[in-house]
Amino acid sequence: MAQVTLPDPPPASGEGPLGLAFDNRFTRELPGDPSDEPHPRQVYGACYSHVSPRRCAAPRLVAHAREVAELLGLDETATASDRFAEVFSGNRVLPGMQPFAMCYGGHQFGHWAGQLGDGRAINLGQAIAPDGRRWMLQLKGAGRTPYARRADGLAVLRSSLREFLCSEAMHHLGVPTTRALSLVTTGETVLRDMFYDGHPRDEPGAVVCRVAPSFTRFGNFQIFAARGDHDTLRRLADYTLTHDFPHLGSPSPESYLAMFTEVCQRTAEMIVHWMRVGFVHGVMNTDNMSILGQTIDYGPYGWLEGFDPGWTPNTTDGEGRRYSFGAQPEIAQWNLAQLGNALHPLVDDLPGLQAAVDGYAEHYSTAWPEMMMAKLGLEGFEPGRDEALLGGLLEVLQLAETDMTLFFRRLADVPTTNEAGDEARLAPLRGAWYDPAALDGPIRPKVIEWLNAHASRVREVGVDDATRRERMHAVNPKYVLRNYLAQEAIDLAEQGDLSRVGELLELLRRPYDEQPDRDRFAAKRPEWARHRAGCSMLSCSS
Repeated sequence: MAQVTLPDPPPASGEGPLGLAFDNRFTRELPGDPSDEPHPRQVYGACYSHVSPRRCAAPRLVAHAREVAELLGLDETATASDRFAEVFSGNRVLPGMQPFAMCYGGHQFGHWAGQLGDGRAINLGQAIAPDGRRWMLQLKGAGRTPYARRADGLAVLRSSLREFLCSEAMHHLGVPTTRALSLVTTGETVLRDMFYDGHPRDEPGAVVCRVAPSFTRFGNFQIFAARGDHDTLRRLADYTLTHDFPHLGSPSPESYLAMFTEVCQRTAEMIVHWMRVGFVHGVMNTDNMSILGQTIDYGPYGWLEGFDPGWTPNTTDGEGRRYSFGAQPEIAQWNLAQLGNALHPLVDDLPGLQAAVDGYAEHYSTAWPEMMMAKLGLEGFEPGRDEALLGGLLEVLQLAETDMTLFFRRLADVPTTNEAGDEARLAPLRGAWYDPAALDGPIRPKVIEWLNAHASRVREVGVDDATRRERMHAVNPKYVLRNYLAQEAIDLAEQGDLSRVGELLELLRRPYDEQPDRDRFAAKRPEWARHRAGCSMLSCSS
């Protein structure tokens, strides 16, 4: 590994104890791999393998999320210490930590892939926060594990920076998600073929510390069901039920089914939030689906710029578009069906399992239109009354290239009074189209027709424009982590300028607020970014 030079971090305030306490019940209560050999292999009858993080040359803290640090009881003295960078790069294992990698399988792009597992994710342990909650601390990019297959277990700065920022951006948007504590560079380079075209290059290495109550995935259950290992499957289900769903009672076929039903409901709620803010996960394999209904594994994700239900950020998915924006609700249901199949050996109730999966669809089909009406500043959805309004909206958004985030944010400024004329309604929205002149062409009558229908509905329910604007600003963000913004931060960071990372982190803490001094971050995608890798589509290379 070659070393790479990045700027010095802010002066540390001295090395002091981090004060983290651990209680690793995952490794204590579940069966582990009896071998500590780090080489890639098939692991049977075990939920995890003990591993050791790889030491790096020169760990340096790039950024940390102060809110996550506070959850863990870490103050600014701790996060500024040398020890913090050492621990969260993998260079130092604190007393009480028991690093391990989880064993799981999964369906990738609809095909069973067998054993997958944490190939470069290393769980340091379960930290006990001051309020008694438990948080799993997980390093991504800290070295190989038995599940790494042919990979090196490392990660590069570009993908690590994207994951760090997006984890926190999603949280502040109100989307269920895992969190990110820190981003640390390693002082080394990692060889990556970003486009899988035979032209690899050295990139700066980095490690992200991810934080969640649990990183258990659908695939954790699938691997044991696929192998017929029903004893380990039951032990994992018992553990998950007891610690992640304790309100559902003691382990039994009935409580397993209740747990699955809740997973279906939580997943529906998560997908509705994705659709609300225009987020596209990009790689919704079953091993990338959280049992808690949280967004997990920020790889080739993206944010809608022009509204296009068929858009996917994943180059691997460019032909089939299995994981496109508009396909996400259906794929989530398919993934839940696979989890239901995995739990069937424990729940001999196929009608009940099917009812839970059907319940996902029912929950989503109710929550989605209500969410869309909220984006329009209206409360509730009236079947038979509002279908035409929402259907017309989706048509208008696709008449010409329309920036989704800007459209909904600026729609709040469109007057809905009877006195407002056509141009008065169009004027606030013109900047949401990538070609504003299109509004003076053939699409104009259709756009005006829909705006008038929306205004009529607003007047019908008696909502004044000031109240409507306040409602809309609460659910329609002004700022999201647009692909080009993340790429600009990456470009600067790779040149040694880390300032944009902190600037974006601060911006995305208040995505619904007006931040006049940061209006440049609420702009449409620039033309230079339209087809550039990282700004349009990404590979899984990281």
